[in-house]
Amino acid sequence: MALSDYPRHPLTFGPSPVHRLDRLSHHLGGPRIWAKREDVSSGLAFGGNKTRKLEYLVPDILASVADTLVSIGGYQSNHTRQVAAVAAHLGLKAVLVQERWVDWDDPGNARVGNIELSRIMGADVRLDDAGFDIGIRPSWEAALADVEEAGGTAYPIPAGASEHHLGGLGFANWAHEVVAQEAELGVFFDTVVVCTVTGSTHAGMIAGFAEIEEAGGRPRRVIGIDASATLDQTRDQVRRIATHTAGLLELGRELREDEVTVLPGWEGPAYGIPDESTVEAIRTVGRLEGVILDPVYEGKSMAGLIDLVGDGTIGADSTVLYAHLGGQLALNAYSAIFD
Repeated sequence: MALSDYPRHPLTFGPSPVHRLDRLSHHLGGPRIWAKREDVSSGLAFGGNKTRKLEYLVPDILASVADTLVSIGGYQSNHTRQVAAVAAHLGLKAVLVQERWVDWDDPGNARVGNIELSRIMGADVRLDDAGFDIGIRPSWEAALADVEEAGGTAYPIPAGASEHHLGGLGFANWAHEVVAQEAELGVFFDTVVVCTVTGSTHAGMIAGFAEIEEAGGRPRRVIGIDASATLDQTRDQVRRIATHTAGLLELGRELREDEVTVLPGWEGPAYGIPDESTVEAIRTVGRLEGVILDPVYEGKSMAGLIDLVGDGTIGADSTVLYAHLGGQLALNAYSAIFD
């Protein structure tokens, strides 16, 4: 099947916008850097990359006649906030398991930002003390059972929608958007930089660009910057989801080793904990471009981009597309960093 054969329920305004980061490019003294902005692509609760994934889940949700979406994330999960928004948009209920994935003691951590919006949108938010893991969680399975035992019909959405069988299609579509925007702008992005944690954003890009290359498109690098601090597990999950998504698209070949790149070095001491490079990347892009990054995902991937330019991994003649996945609402739980 082609990507166009999979039903999609639009939740975005259209293709997410692309724009140049000229002052950042000048500051780094090399490649031309652009950003593609998932954070401003939807009217649902400030959008973000998970909204794009959920576009391909909604037809399956509606076909299932479920009345409750059940998902999971950390206290400041961007994903669960977007699930709550989609549930409200569809007139469904949402049960959200929010685990303590980040050992962060800001007093507003479980009250402000993403989790506050989920509560405003009517989600049943359930706090859990369990720590971070990108795998399937028993707390989420228990919430699914609770809905069924209460007479509801649950629709399971794993963390980041990544382990969902359709979870990679949203960013396979993103790859096709990029090619259309390149044609319109007269530019070619030889390098794409994206943050990687649960994996399906990065994996979808890999599968989508592989499909495009097989159809005669130009090859490019997709560089994932690990923010999970569980590198081997994340790298394996990216490859597995990318392979599955490529199968859905009937790619007709195995993915090459060079197509699955997840780089460590900017994950900080743990998932969700920023280090000096994260904070410096947030400040740099804020002061140069007026573009706001978050300390969990985008600050880390931008720190990676900056250093990869600095050490020549991304050459001065490159044209780079930085995938801005959203997440700024989590800044509310990290206010002490910027005092």
